[in-house]
Amino acid sequence: MIKKDQIIKSSSDEMAAFVAIIPQGVEEREVNEYLDELEFLAETAGVKGGKRFTQRLEKPNSRSYIGRGKLDEIAAYIEQNEIDYLIFDDELSPSQLRNIEQAVGIRVIDRTGLILDIFAQRAKTAYAKTQVELAQYQYLLPRLTGMWTHLERQRGGISMRGPGETQLETDRRIVLDKIAKLKEQLKKIDRQMASQRGNRGSLVRISLVGYTNVGKSTIMNLLAKSDVFAEDKLFATLDTTVRKVVIENVPFLLSDTVGFIRKLPTQLVESFKSTLDEVREADILMHVVDISHLNFEEHIRVVNQTLLDIGAKEKPLFVVFNKIDAYRHEVYDEFSLQEKKLNNYTLEELKESWMSKEHTPCIFISAKEKTNIEKLRSDLYKMVAEIHAGRYPFDTFLW
Repeated sequence: MIKKDQIIKSSSDEMAAFVAIIPQGVEEREVNEYLDELEFLAETAGVKGGKRFTQRLEKPNSRSYIGRGKLDEIAAYIEQNEIDYLIFDDELSPSQLRNIEQAVGIRVIDRTGLILDIFAQRAKTAYAKTQVELAQYQYLLPRLTGMWTHLERQRGGISMRGPGETQLETDRRIVLDKIAKLKEQLKKIDRQMASQRGNRGSLVRISLVGYTNVGKSTIMNLLAKSDVFAEDKLFATLDTTVRKVVIENVPFLLSDTVGFIRKLPTQLVESFKSTLDEVREADILMHVVDISHLNFEEHIRVVNQTLLDIGAKEKPLFVVFNKIDAYRHEVYDEFSLQEKKLNNYTLEELKESWMSKEHTPCIFISAKEKTNIEKLRSDLYKMVAEIHAGRYPFDTFLW
């Protein structure tokens, strides 16, 4: 892992301010929900959330992402307050990153860098560490110039131009060599994992997928009676965990994978190819949704798009709406001018709407309270038994 380049030092006393633009056609409420998630990401990385800055722009400024006036406003706020990081809800180009840091005088982090930092903190096994390290180096490579500009500024810029450029080329070559070696390591691990998947025989495979922090690991622990790490934080699980589950004499393999998120860095999608192979090779995808989250429909769209991107969109889907115990219904005021929100519907109304709109089988549960878990087991049994019967037509003991 690149310990020396870790972006956030995980000090509980450090504070961050957050920045996002409001593009044309996007409501301010929606951007604030995105900033809620960004703040949760920062807290997961070990930094306290602070003030938020938004600006309506048709598209990001090519030099500084936001307008000069807004940047000056942020710089003035930072100067008057103890802010350690300025975090943007988008990926910044190397030049944008450099220009903003020069203007505000503190460490600037984009969304991609923040997610990579969390992955670096969460990676426990050698495999996950290798995947994350590759993603970090791929992210770092185009930003080496900015790092050296930052170093020149720290040293006053005296006699640094020539040696700095030489060192930059040396560093670029080192990083490229490291990327090549890590890719080779992952290829070997990929072959090992493909062999492991092949050795599992023709057992039916179910893969848990979903937005991060929706309760996939908790559901796995309930179904497989295992002890997969589960926590109310983003990306609690990075390594794929596979367990054998037997329901009424029908065996199948259940895998828990890394959670998806809006604007998941492309470097991570590429690095976690083997992890996502579990999804691609599954017979059934169990898509877990946190129905208590106000933005759960957006989460569903993100997961569906990610499945499309990795070539798994055509897999049979079983949607599990989790956390019904945390769902809070707010009565809708018909005389209000505000648009009706998801939580203005009762849970029963939502069930009816989803049952009628979607042909995909679904169920509403609470993994925490173990509500409807037996129905979940029964539904899984029927799906798995049908596939199992096709593969093993002479296993009459099942019936």
